[in-house]
Amino acid sequence: MTPHCPRRTARGRLFAIVSAGLFALSAGIAWPAAIAAQPPQRTGPPADRQLRAAEAAGLRDFVAVRSSVDRSAIWIGDRFSFIVDVDCSHGTDILTDDLSRDRLQLDELDILGVEETREDRGDGRTVYRFTYRLTTYSFEPAAKRIGEMRLRYYVRRPGQRPEDIEPAGEVVVPATMVFVRSLLPDDANNAKYRSERPPVPRAAALAMLQPIGIGLVIVSIVPAALWMVALQRRWHHRRRRQSVRQLRHDERASLDDVRALDIEAEAGRREAFDRLSALVRRHVTGAWGVSADGLTPAEIVSALSAEGKGEVSAEATTFLDACEKARYGRSEELPSRGACLAAIDQAEQLIGLGRS
Repeated sequence: MTPHCPRRTARGRLFAIVSAGLFALSAGIAWPAAIAAQPPQRTGPPADRQLRAAEAAGLRDFVAVRSSVDRSAIWIGDRFSFIVDVDCSHGTDILTDDLSRDRLQLDELDILGVEETREDRGDGRTVYRFTYRLTTYSFEPAAKRIGEMRLRYYVRRPGQRPEDIEPAGEVVVPATMVFVRSLLPDDANNAKYRSERPPVPRAAALAMLQPIGIGLVIVSIVPAALWMVALQRRWHHRRRRQSVRQLRHDERASLDDVRALDIEAEAGRREAFDRLSALVRRHVTGAWGVSADGLTPAEIVSALSAEGKGEVSAEATTFLDACEKARYGRSEELPSRGACLAAIDQAEQLIGLGRS
């Protein structure tokens, strides 16, 4: 039996090698089929997206949005309000930047201002109200549209920073319409502005009265026009020149008022020279026929010379120059009390020269 032992051992090893090869071959054929038969496993990102979609669908019920306008029809230039109310519950909140004035989609509407209010009602509930003040200045189109907006929401968490906010979903702010009123009909082609009924003919007596009435109007215009011309001449004459008696009375009263002033004080002397200047200018206008109001002394001289009053123009000019310096000069250059009394006498002399 000894010589046969090595031979049996070799056969056993060969059998083991063949068996192992057949086993490996069968395993290699069956393994891909088993892998193909197994259902595909879900990877991480798609599962996360499905979970987030489910959470967003559930949270959408906790964000209620309503939009409205306080006036459904307006006139050109009228102001109205577009109001968006957002009710967030169960710890949800919104990104208010989505409701800024820049996100508002307007059709031929102008925005005047935006007001925002936020009210925390407890138990995780927050109510927002956005009020947009709008107007329009165009007729076309007659229906002004305020487009819908996308509003993102999220879930508040303790210690959450603004930059860490991740939106959970979004809701739609409904669009709305505002109509522009007009007194004109919508269809201008079918509009009827006048009655199609023919006019009723006038009676014969009324037809005869028409030329008579026209003649009476023409006849009455002539005396009315003559009366208006005469009235204008009379009014112009009265305004241009005052009566001598009235002029003397007014000048005497003005001089008495100047003498009654307290010329010891600086303010009193300035007022005295102011009144004397006005008195002489009124005299030049009333007695000499030269409108001196608003003219400089040099311009008054030229006007007096043109009217043939050159003999008094130099003295009047010197007096008015002195009055101007006293009225607008410095305090140390203001004339004394004696000089003020002398100016009053000089003004009276000028007035006397004018009367002669």
